[in-house]
Amino acid sequence: MHPNSAFRPKQGDLAELLVREIGFAAIFAATPDGPRVAHAPVVLSDDGRALQFHLARGNALTRHLDGATALAVVQGPDAYVSASWYADADQVPTWNYVAVEMEGVARRLDDTELVAQLHTLSARHETRVGADPPWTRDKMNPALFGKMTGAIVGFEMRIAAWRPTIKLSQNKSADERDRVVAGLEATGHGALAQLMRHLGSDREGA
Repeated sequence: MHPNSAFRPKQGDLAELLVREIGFAAIFAATPDGPRVAHAPVVLSDDGRALQFHLARGNALTRHLDGATALAVVQGPDAYVSASWYADADQVPTWNYVAVEMEGVARRLDDTELVAQLHTLSARHETRVGADPPWTRDKMNPALFGKMTGAIVGFEMRIAAWRPTIKLSQNKSADERDRVVAGLEATGHGALAQLMRHLGSDREGA
């Protein structure tokens, strides 16, 4: 988390919203073999207290994760901010970005919980892509599905701490933020520019 409190979201549900929208995380943990990281799609529980994911059985992190403290990081859009975009010459370049850190103890899921996780994950994303009809595991040969799920291991991390950073030039004036938005759009970072606009509209409505 960035140390400047200006970059912490004021909306209590924004971090959860970003995790659900992005749906992919880097999972870090210390192991006897040294620090390891894995990358995985994630499912946040409805109450925002648990994060589920699955890893390949052969992943270097898998055999160490059950009972371990893990850190999950979901990253949103990011971009370089040129100092030339500011009206004030006494500025330096920086980087705007969105990141949500979640920390907690992971436990291994049983086979039934793993299948439920896969069902939830595919159902959410099939709805997003508009598949008609949506894919379900019922379309697969059950034996093949069982063989494939045997190659992965599911986990649930109970979230003990959330540490979000939404660094979108909140420490600058409204005019300077508008200049940054224009610069981001001109350099092809429309998603980050749109987030800055949304943040600005929330400030005006406050």
